[in-house]
Amino acid sequence: MDAQVAVVTGAGSGIGAATATALVDAGWRVVLAGRRPEALAEVAALRPERLHPLVTDVTDEASVRALFASTVAEHGRVDLLFNNAGRGSFEQSLDEISLEDWRAVVDVNLTGAFLCTREAFRVMRAQDPRGGRVINNGSISATTPRPRSAPYAATKHALTGLTKATALDGRPFDIACGQIDIGNAATELTALMADGILQPDGSRRPEPRMDVADVARAVVYMASLPLAANVPQMTVMATTMPFLGRG
Repeated sequence: MDAQVAVVTGAGSGIGAATATALVDAGWRVVLAGRRPEALAEVAALRPERLHPLVTDVTDEASVRALFASTVAEHGRVDLLFNNAGRGSFEQSLDEISLEDWRAVVDVNLTGAFLCTREAFRVMRAQDPRGGRVINNGSISATTPRPRSAPYAATKHALTGLTKATALDGRPFDIACGQIDIGNAATELTALMADGILQPDGSRRPEPRMDVADVARAVVYMASLPLAANVPQMTVMATTMPFLGRG
């Protein structure tokens, strides 16, 4: 049987890059989607026979459609979408957030995930064999926000709704959908946590982080299940980070 085909967004670094290479190690072919061609090329060079870069802007409808059309043309199908592309928000009080800053986070974290899910859904319901899986990169902020992070928290809460709606609507077409909520993976985006990050009591304290490879292994586990089984929501986090009891 040919290798299964995955599309990973935000694949140029961090969780996306680690997950893409872990999927390859598990036997998948992976399409790397992201905005930065140089970063995608660096990741693809690790396993060029299995990692295929495609420059994509997940906030652009035409770009997302081109991503999935190119994937099907090259590989024949899509078995997995890992909606990983995302961005944080500036540390701001709610009354200081501009509409521009709000929309910038919503466009990537929520609209981008919707556009990619919609295209993957269209492919998965029509292909033969039918079906596939969508995994959304949530955050522990999908249940427990950090202070002064309303745009990010709102989009991650909304992503949970999109995950559940996709899982429900996908049932007749053998499309499974789950969400992985991640706490403090060691990437460029969380580098400031090592120096000190705002806590609910107003203090700033360093927080422990976990190896991004541990996140990648968790995603591969979710992806490896048969379509008759699904993980609707998983949390993976640095063991001693302040989450349980946060706030």
